[in-house]
Amino acid sequence: MKNIANEELLAFIEKAIAGDKESLETVILSVQDFVFNLSLRMLGTFPDAEDATQDILLKIITHLSSFRGESAFSTWVFRIAINHLKDYQKHMFAKFPLSFEFYGDDIKNGKIDDIPDLTQNVETSILAEELKLSCTNVMLQCLDTESRCIFILGTMFKVDSRIAGDLLGISPEAYRQRLSRIRRKMADFLQEYCGEYGNGTCRCANRVNYAIQNHRITPAQLAFTTALPMETMVEVKEAMEDVDDLSQKFSFCKTYQSPESLKKFIQKFLDSTSFSVIKNA
Repeated sequence: MKNIANEELLAFIEKAIAGDKESLETVILSVQDFVFNLSLRMLGTFPDAEDATQDILLKIITHLSSFRGESAFSTWVFRIAINHLKDYQKHMFAKFPLSFEFYGDDIKNGKIDDIPDLTQNVETSILAEELKLSCTNVMLQCLDTESRCIFILGTMFKVDSRIAGDLLGISPEAYRQRLSRIRRKMADFLQEYCGEYGNGTCRCANRVNYAIQNHRITPAQLAFTTALPMETMVEVKEAMEDVDDLSQKFSFCKTYQSPESLKKFIQKFLDSTSFSVIKNA
């Protein structure tokens, strides 16, 4: 979330509910990036994350008057986003689900040799970084939806277990236990297969042409390595919790600024008659 003091943010929300367009735009821009990052990790690809983020931001706009300040605004936004993403079925991996077994088999048995150079004169090191970031993001899709959500909340956003448990409808103790098991499962997979983060034989640089051949990365359309990084991430935790000692394993959870097209989408919506109808509802 953008760094806006809580009192100032609440003032913007109050003005937005009263119909002030500029205040509403400020409120939405304050949460846009972290909604996009949550969507990206839940859904796996930039296009799907952008589509879902649009839907979520519209829900935030149209339900803003229901925010009563009984929790942090970020927690309220998280609830809307998580409920939307848990039921989201329009993304690629809903149609083509992954499993750790499939992913591991592909790493061990994928025919990576004797593939022609498909790099289109893009440096191999850049394509290898793209593959690494894509792979660790896609690996999340091997988890079932709720496990993925738990992992992302606990590992990427470091949400306090009391808040996360409430968001997911489970006790804080159950959340911590499940988070620890899921993190261990992810760490074990990395340890077995990945040469970047574990002791496996898989090296991104050796699999670049294989990944291009299988449409996992596209030299002409690099997503992860061209996305602008975020320096900060939303904080909704009430206290730091050391669930286990695996945090270093998941340093790949980078955060990104949302695409400029999202900002333009929101600005266009706020300038439309649709906003007038909602404002006067």
